[in-house]
Amino acid sequence: MVLGELGSFVSRPLIAVLDYGIGNLRSAQKSLERMGADARLTADPGLIAEAAGVVLPGVGAFGPCMVALRDTGLDEQARAAAVSGRPFLGICIGLQLLYEGSEEAPGTAGLGVLPGTVRLLSGTVKRPQMQWNRLEARTLDPMLEGLGDAWVYFVHSYAAPMADNVVATCDYGGPVAAVVADGNVWATQFHPEKSARPGLRLLENFVNHARTAAVGA
Repeated sequence: MVLGELGSFVSRPLIAVLDYGIGNLRSAQKSLERMGADARLTADPGLIAEAAGVVLPGVGAFGPCMVALRDTGLDEQARAAAVSGRPFLGICIGLQLLYEGSEEAPGTAGLGVLPGTVRLLSGTVKRPQMQWNRLEARTLDPMLEGLGDAWVYFVHSYAAPMADNVVATCDYGGPVAAVVADGNVWATQFHPEKSARPGLRLLENFVNHARTAAVGA
């Protein structure tokens, strides 16, 4: 890579948005581009391996998303990227796929990057949670820089287990995991690309994280 190409790579880090044919993946790509990334929808293993950061979006249900990920061969690419040390971001179902499994699809194994099982929202709350809700930070994390207790947009009936890697929650019949940070792996239950300025700020934080990682690589 020549010096000019290196400067472009660092200023607009290459972000691979995994394209496995589920939902409107382009909205996440376009939002990352707005925040300064060279974001590309891709199923190309070479490009995914080259990327400074990798994003796994998802909408719908755990089972069909996991099947689609496997059918495209992107399950292994996603798992490899998540354990590579490079910045990795899961969005909505993309967060849930990182776990070992989900009550929504018994017998369907997840990626197993994070321990535990995704479970149905408890209590008598209306499911799905389809609304704006307020983030409540549990700890300081670079992922949440500049967000504060922001309002963001959720659409989900299942949630990740509450654990030490949950850095922000929302209140929906009790605390619900909203943001996970585990080493290089970041994930949101809400849709940052649909969450106005706070969501874009989180994506900007991710792009900056990928840019810094690319400089240090």
